[in-house]
Amino acid sequence: MSVFGGMEDLLQDFLTESSELLSEVDNKLVELEKRPDDKALLNDIFRGFHTIKGGAGFLNVDAMVSLCHRTENLFDKLRNAELKLDPEIMDEILAATGVVREMFGEMSQGRQPAAADPALLQALDDVLEGRKANTAPPSAVTATAKTDSIPAVTVAETTSSNTEPNWPNLYNALLDDAEVVTTPSLIPTPITVAEEIQQESDDVIIAGSAFLEPMQSLKPAPAVASNVRAQANTQQLATQETTIRIDTVRLDQVLNLSGEIGLTKNRLTTLRADIMSGKMDGVTLKALDEAIGQLDLLVGDLQNAVMKTRMQPIGRLFQKYPRLARDLARQMGKDVELVITGEETELDKTMLEDLNDPLVHLVRNAVDHGVETTEERIASGKPAKAVVELTATQVGDHIRIEIVDDGRGMRPDVIRRKAIEKGLIDIETANSLDDKQSLQLIFLPGFSTKDQISSVSGRGVGMDVVKTNIQKLNGRVDIQSAVGEGSRFTISLPLTLAILPVLVVKVCDQPFAVPLAMVREIITIRQEQVQEVSGRATIVVRDEILSVRSLAHLIGWNEVQLPQFGVLMQSAEHSFILAVDSFIGRDDVVIKPLQNIRPKGVAGATLSGDGSIVLVLDMEDLLASDTADAAAIKTSRFIEQFT
Repeated sequence: MSVFGGMEDLLQDFLTESSELLSEVDNKLVELEKRPDDKALLNDIFRGFHTIKGGAGFLNVDAMVSLCHRTENLFDKLRNAELKLDPEIMDEILAATGVVREMFGEMSQGRQPAAADPALLQALDDVLEGRKANTAPPSAVTATAKTDSIPAVTVAETTSSNTEPNWPNLYNALLDDAEVVTTPSLIPTPITVAEEIQQESDDVIIAGSAFLEPMQSLKPAPAVASNVRAQANTQQLATQETTIRIDTVRLDQVLNLSGEIGLTKNRLTTLRADIMSGKMDGVTLKALDEAIGQLDLLVGDLQNAVMKTRMQPIGRLFQKYPRLARDLARQMGKDVELVITGEETELDKTMLEDLNDPLVHLVRNAVDHGVETTEERIASGKPAKAVVELTATQVGDHIRIEIVDDGRGMRPDVIRRKAIEKGLIDIETANSLDDKQSLQLIFLPGFSTKDQISSVSGRGVGMDVVKTNIQKLNGRVDIQSAVGEGSRFTISLPLTLAILPVLVVKVCDQPFAVPLAMVREIITIRQEQVQEVSGRATIVVRDEILSVRSLAHLIGWNEVQLPQFGVLMQSAEHSFILAVDSFIGRDDVVIKPLQNIRPKGVAGATLSGDGSIVLVLDMEDLLASDTADAAAIKTSRFIEQFT
């Protein structure tokens, strides 16, 4: 039971606003350390902390008020030049803000936070009275690491629930499910579409997380779903994931479009009455056609407007990382500056939550592995201060996020050797990899270049989490690195997961949808093009040798006819040709998770315009589940069909 009885709404408002305010204070503190004489910046920090203290006092959170009061007194002495800011004093201040953030977590669970560690309070008093502590409290660095780290069990939990699908019976099971059959079509009839769209817009405005109710909700299906969070943070994150701040201008646009759709619905209702009474003249049919066309435009505009309500500036995520980079650099004795650009770039709210863990690992990896110590940089002729750049830009219908460091770079030969030593690959496989493919080995579970495990790295979990979570967001990670110059990690993500562009193909008269982001082009497969290379069917396309994977074979079906078409697909690691029978076309679909089951290789399901069920494939998962022996057998059969 909450101790804030009767003030839950005020508590939620306080936590939402104060959490953002505290993140801004943290970032400004990192900036203040670079410009300790900036009085305007110090005044902004003072005002922000004073606002947090005032809200805590209104809610009678005495432990937070006491800690904030001491820290505020410290800010006041800095502002009045009674103290001079140095890294040790900054450690104490950042330790205090870290504890305040932990108190927010306790309050979000309806509990009064416990008093701050007496050692921290004493350290602040020592600074205030001129008796500076000799060492920074452990929480100065570990508070952030403890919050942002992700346990090794996460990867196993996100993959072990997959089950092998019974492909021949999967559609029958779906069709026999009354809830699925009675689900309204995603492209309803003109008579009912206005009412459904209005209901959808109301749901989005209230919850900010769903479009349609059937098949549970519009939250992304397992292959593109949110990753498993640390259990200790579950309740706090649940609150963050179900609330969203929306510009009133965007809400006004949604409401205006809803009103226009209502008028169009009334027009369609009148026309339906005329047609039912036998009025089928040309004027009536033309009016019906115009009304349906108008409704189609309005629905498209409403869909875009609703998508914009889900979009949030990525800067709200980026603002966590300057503090993280600063604390880790201090812990490791490095001088690192994190430069952030593109904070105004917008991304789907649900993706922002799931992008945090990969970016935390990449920023930590850049500071820990990427950049050298100050002494090493000076010896190699580099500036003493290392620079890590975090940028976000929109490119077409995708978001590109880059983490670039000017550190030591990565050596592909060392990565290959480490992978062999840890038993992740064999020597034959290592010899067949080029430098670009070798860099991808760092994403293997258990890979690490560190021989000793520390609190920061060495367990071989971080980069595996990066790749796993980015793939769940239907994105990819690319690496570029030059020895002695630095490394560049590029993440490419779709703008939103609510609506996924797909290419709908047919195999054995059954439609399947594959993510359009993976599709490069479509080709015709001719018998004379197919060649056998190392036991696999291949086709040479513009001097590039690509393996041919039959979709029917991947899902365990026997082909009824020889595949006539191929889809050139680009996964995170390699390119290949997906052989299919025919195409239906491109479509934008809403993915629905399958209830109570999670078959391998299936991201979810959607409904086509005629009401039929279409499975949306997770190609990465489908290829990973295809064992080497099974692939060799299927490939030999596939080659036989062309000979």
